[in-house]
Amino acid sequence: MSSPKPSLSYRDAGVDIDAGDALVDRIKPLAKRTMRPEVLGGIGGFGALFELSKKYREPVLVSGTDGVGTKLKLAFQLNRHDTVGQDLVAMSVNDILVQGAEPLFFLDYFACGKLDVDTAAAVVGGIARGCELSGCALIGGETAEMPGMYPDGEYDLAGFAVGAVEKSEIIDGSRIVPGDVVLGLASSGAHSNGYSLIRKIIDLAKPDLDADFHGRPLRDVILEPTRLYVKPMLGLMQAIPGVVKGMAHITGGGLLENVPRILGETLTARLEASSWTLPPLFQWLRDAGNVDAQEMYRVFNCGVGMVVIVSAAQADVAVQNLEAAGETVYRLGRIESRAEGAAQTTVG
Repeated sequence: MSSPKPSLSYRDAGVDIDAGDALVDRIKPLAKRTMRPEVLGGIGGFGALFELSKKYREPVLVSGTDGVGTKLKLAFQLNRHDTVGQDLVAMSVNDILVQGAEPLFFLDYFACGKLDVDTAAAVVGGIARGCELSGCALIGGETAEMPGMYPDGEYDLAGFAVGAVEKSEIIDGSRIVPGDVVLGLASSGAHSNGYSLIRKIIDLAKPDLDADFHGRPLRDVILEPTRLYVKPMLGLMQAIPGVVKGMAHITGGGLLENVPRILGETLTARLEASSWTLPPLFQWLRDAGNVDAQEMYRVFNCGVGMVVIVSAAQADVAVQNLEAAGETVYRLGRIESRAEGAAQTTVG
């Protein structure tokens, strides 16, 4: 008589349902802190419900999705998981902000081979913090435990944000003209772009990541989360309607490739390198990696995380408003007519 076959469970296949339930219990209070009045229901349903506010006459929804890129590799290497969640939120909400949209809600996707509840809770804690800082609700998400798909200790992240803007107030750069002023809002660091090059420089230079770097451990400076510009910029746009003619979130492609995305074909942005000081992190990356100046401007934000274009007549009041909201603002340069064959953005 043959012996009975063993009874298999999902845990035997590598998926721990109890760990998933424990994670949900851990993150519910984090998500609750981000709630807005328009949210109907809580975490745990099959779909997230959000009632669009009646303050909009002709609402246009604006959506964005992104990840954190290879910055995650450094988070794994340095065993720091409490900051990349804020990066995830910032990459999407800063993107939809540039069209004038107020971020309304956010969803995340966390995928791993084996779920570590503490690690996942730290990541979601950062996501919730990013949502609080940008005033949007963490309305739902997905945690996927997929044995064999990811190496031990590693995971992947994706995020999705939805915002709304009044149709008549969409910012698309169409009002930008020669003579307008280009302002820059300081970044908090490298944000979430250029990390393949940063990791290459670290591999070659082999710095002590625990060493003091201008008052902080270098590892903390490198992993500093992306700055969120939502509340200061929405405050400016509400205080002075129409003041912002265009915005560019400085992500992959740096200053040289993101600013042109909001300029018409007949315009160019001429930025003066002397108008701001290259932060110490970027000085170190440039010197340790022997990176050419133009390559720096094409890869990194170089200390400018958001570009804002306003008229010359309103530049002073815009700067004052943003500085009062806690932003460091640089007068980067001006918009000019573009000569045939000229680049749409130069830094010199």
